[in-house]
Amino acid sequence: MSRIADFLHTSRLFLLGSLALAQPPAFAGDDATLTVTLQNVRDARGALRAGLYRDPATFRKEDQAVSVAQVPAAAGAVSLVFRDLPPGRYAVMAYHDENGDGTLNRRFGMFPSEGYGLSNNPQVAGPPAFADSAFEVAAPATAIAVELRY
Repeated sequence: MSRIADFLHTSRLFLLGSLALAQPPAFAGDDATLTVTLQNVRDARGALRAGLYRDPATFRKEDQAVSVAQVPAAAGAVSLVFRDLPPGRYAVMAYHDENGDGTLNRRFGMFPSEGYGLSNNPQVAGPPAFADSAFEVAAPATAIAVELRY
């Protein structure tokens, strides 16, 4: 019976050790802050909104964003801050919600009629892709600039 007990003990230790190596511990100090500066804001009407995404499948679907930040609009450059983020790969889609309805309005259901921008400021023809806008967020802080296009 002691051989079985020794085997089980050794197996448990091996399993626990493997799990500890596979998953690094998360410390509060590992969280990151992301500052997104929206540039070229046309005017002070409405609000500026930015959605933060980690999953390509949910990119641009604001109701499925990791987080959404909103601040009052002001002409020029305005910053929004996302706090307590696990470091990793993210993408941002931001827009100037000039009429304050909480959505990016579109002509013909496709073409933005309010100013919008994406992280990495890619030139897009058609729906933007997560891969074109993805960037790394690292602790303790990361800052990016997003140019709004009207």
